[in-house]
Amino acid sequence: MNTTAKSLPVAPNVIELAIGGMTCASCAARIEKKLNRMDGVQASVNYATEKATVRYSDEVTPDALIATVEQTGYTAVLPPPPTPAGAAGSTAAPVDELRGLRTRLWVSVALTVPVVLLAMVPAWQFDYWQWLSLTLAAPVVVYGGLPFHRAAWVNLRHGAATMDTLVSLGTVAAFGWSVWALFLGDAGMPGMTHPFSFAIVSDGGAGNIYLEAAAGVTTFILAGRYFEARSKRTAGAALRALLELGAKDVAVLRGGVETRIPVDQLAVGDRFVVRPGEKVATDGVVDEGTSAIDASMLTGESVPVEVGPGDTVVGATVNAGGRLVVTATRVGADTQLAQMAKLVEEAQTGKAAVQRLADRISGVFVPIVIALAAGTLGWWLGTGSGPTAAFTAAVAVLIIACPCALGLATPTALLVGTGRGAQLGILIKGPEVLESTRRADTVVLDKTGTVTTGKMTLVDVLPATGEDRVELLRLAGAVEAGSEHPIARAVAAGAADAGELPPVTGFANAEGLGVTGRVAGREVAVGRLRLLRERGLDVPDEVARAVTDAQGAGRTAVVAGWDGRARGVLAVADVVKPTSRAAVDGLRRLGLTPVLLTGDNATVAEAVGAELRIDRVIAEVLPAEKVDVVKRLQAEGRTVAMVGDGVNDAAALAQADLGLAMGTGTDVAIEASDLTLVRGDLTAAVDAIRLSRRTLTVIKGNLFWAFAYNVAALPLAAAGLLNPMIAGAAMAFSSVFVVANSLRLRRFRPVADDTV
Repeated sequence: MNTTAKSLPVAPNVIELAIGGMTCASCAARIEKKLNRMDGVQASVNYATEKATVRYSDEVTPDALIATVEQTGYTAVLPPPPTPAGAAGSTAAPVDELRGLRTRLWVSVALTVPVVLLAMVPAWQFDYWQWLSLTLAAPVVVYGGLPFHRAAWVNLRHGAATMDTLVSLGTVAAFGWSVWALFLGDAGMPGMTHPFSFAIVSDGGAGNIYLEAAAGVTTFILAGRYFEARSKRTAGAALRALLELGAKDVAVLRGGVETRIPVDQLAVGDRFVVRPGEKVATDGVVDEGTSAIDASMLTGESVPVEVGPGDTVVGATVNAGGRLVVTATRVGADTQLAQMAKLVEEAQTGKAAVQRLADRISGVFVPIVIALAAGTLGWWLGTGSGPTAAFTAAVAVLIIACPCALGLATPTALLVGTGRGAQLGILIKGPEVLESTRRADTVVLDKTGTVTTGKMTLVDVLPATGEDRVELLRLAGAVEAGSEHPIARAVAAGAADAGELPPVTGFANAEGLGVTGRVAGREVAVGRLRLLRERGLDVPDEVARAVTDAQGAGRTAVVAGWDGRARGVLAVADVVKPTSRAAVDGLRRLGLTPVLLTGDNATVAEAVGAELRIDRVIAEVLPAEKVDVVKRLQAEGRTVAMVGDGVNDAAALAQADLGLAMGTGTDVAIEASDLTLVRGDLTAAVDAIRLSRRTLTVIKGNLFWAFAYNVAALPLAAAGLLNPMIAGAAMAFSSVFVVANSLRLRRFRPVADDTV
């Protein structure tokens, strides 16, 4: 994310600086260039977020970095940490900036409108109208344009030129020419009139004034800057809303007494109370109570999740049901909310490769434009068109060429796209990820926990002829309730859902085979066929066939029997999530070929693949071999996206061209991924790729507009086809257009609400 290829020490320090005083992309390019010239420093400056992300060696101090920025003519401070309080406080400065800009803009508008009307309508040009225009235009150029003149002066002192240099030069030149024409030329004569023209007219020039151009350009550019600043604040609103989600205070249990304290005083291990309707103060584990938790603000998932003792809860989610007592496990910057905010901020400060090219162009663009303006002036003078026409064409070139739109093209789209993603439970780690989503053509799906629930569930009860289904389930579930094995727990849970389970005596565990126990006066055996046969129970052919059929369907068959005979089969499986099939279809419509990857046996894998209509299934893969599968697909010329959630997926996620980690998975998997899906739903992967691709499309559209605008406008201005005031309006519009185009991403809808 930098413009240099400088090598750095291993594990450099990282700091983020809030930069003040930047007015265009070339400002950001200058600061970045100065910082990168320091030994052991690698910097990226983002104009839209007004931040510099700096990696530096131990020999460099933060004070030295700040001093370098200040020597360049700007300010730099360490921003407050991303906490709700800090987020709230951080909004004060932009509000003040907008208020000052708004006042300056409205004063300029009020004074400029009559100046422009008088210049454009010759019938209204009464005696001495030009002197009224001078009286009204002077405050606009001096007061309204003060930010541009001040910035241009600071840059001049540091031997640099930016957009402000162009604006200041153009408006001061137009105003100065008008003052000269009024006092020393013919323009101050009573009854002087001249028509308004969109193009430049060749004449002597001593009787022409350009007060409407000086005032109009200043006002248009002020308006562009105001709407740009307001739009940038709107673009970053999603992150600010995310930071402000957390609870402000919490009821802590100390000595059995509830004490209300600010949430930032909460410590790991504290037990706190969450009443119905309250926000969970921080990440933790439920000790007491059951409830439904609404996590929609973090995951985008509208259905509340039932929780009870032993379940984890996430800070900032809302308790929609009963009273809970929770033990805090993570506080402050370690919480999931804080980590989400950090990921979003890091993504917003990054730069795509195409934006780094735009930054380099912006850095040299202003000097080139000044040279072009001088060349235009010389050419018009050389063709005998007169000093007025030559001067006007040069001013139009200066004003129309400001490269603001180039600097805003990528950052504003990233601000809006990553912010909208955070609202939907999608965390994009950086702009480079956007290119990867566009290129990906194959998606590898880890089975367990990604397309399936990751836990065994009772899916079918198959009693033998003449046996009662309810009795089979009740007796088998009662015995299995004494075991901790995942399959046994699945059977017991399914039976408990159907009704109360009777007590068991004489429970025994046959290692690797099953369990036995006495229930309601019967000796019941539950487990593999081998267990029942070893206990001397008869196994009818229909029960043996049911076992074979269940295994053929990728399920685990559990046989239950008593009184000398096998009574039926209970089928258990890691079931496919309800949304997985629709998600796989959505991935196909995005041009991705799905591949199912699992360590399970081929029968189970093929069954899941058939249910999801996935043709290529790779089964019986050891955790260490998942990386090899990804490498093999890449060797076939494929660009691979990988979706996983476990520790054993981390290496494959890192190897893939695009790694997507389910947020319900491990921290290791999330760290290795490019995109994090906060909700454990595969449709989030579809939304993540759609949103990333749409953001990239907006960035490319912005950059095309910004480049095309400058390429098309400069020749028109140099040829005298644009009045300077029209040039100023067009330049301001280009920046506003880029920001407005980026804001369209706020309307992005998830796959459930929108077509893929």
